[in-house]
Amino acid sequence: MKIIVLLVIGFVLYLIARNYKTEQFKNINLKVKEKFEGDLLNHEAGLLVALMAKVAKADGKVCELEAELLKHTFTDISRHFENADEMRDELKSLYSKQKESFDNTLEICQKLYTLTKFDYTKRVKIMEYLLNLAFIDKEFSDAERMITEDIANALKIKSPDFENLIDTFTSFYAQQASNTAIDLEKAYEILESNENDDANALKKKYRTLVKKHHPDIIAGRGESQSIIDEGTKKLQEINEAYELIKKQRGI
Repeated sequence: MKIIVLLVIGFVLYLIARNYKTEQFKNINLKVKEKFEGDLLNHEAGLLVALMAKVAKADGKVCELEAELLKHTFTDISRHFENADEMRDELKSLYSKQKESFDNTLEICQKLYTLTKFDYTKRVKIMEYLLNLAFIDKEFSDAERMITEDIANALKIKSPDFENLIDTFTSFYAQQASNTAIDLEKAYEILESNENDDANALKKKYRTLVKKHHPDIIAGRGESQSIIDEGTKKLQEINEAYELIKKQRGI
């Protein structure tokens, strides 16, 4: 495949959830565009989005962070196609359809395995992306464990590699939770909000701040690496503050 979908998705996922540095991807050639027409379930990008739909829906809900992450993922994938707008719409439609049922999960995995049969590293990376999506709400349910384990087996991921990924994410989010020391007053300050704002007002301010500080957008303006890193850190604070307020309000 000419498209570098997997690296770009990893970029989005890790910037939001793991605070990775963007210089890892400095050699990505965003000028390479692929023209694709046909069934997206015959393409790595479509198959990956289909599996993301299964994982995102596994626990019966899609949290705000997952929704934001998926939105940016559709955009970033579609940018690598000549017909970007059309591809974004098709990816969104594919996601909506694929989250309705788990019946074809193994079939999708088999197709993806066929395309990546000789690239075990890529399949492990795919598994890492899917697990990151499962952990993004800081919970890893039994249902999410079951679906990701089924996918790992179908993609022929070695059990020690799969368990190591789970241990890594578990440790990361446990450490992140222990380091979260912002109180409610600070959370409202970070969101440039107050306790009198209703849920819709909070969501609007949250989304405005995400757009303002998202590393992809900052990088697109040609800002320096230090400013991009500051945006990444700020985005993490915004996410934590929003989740804390929602938890306190029971929303």
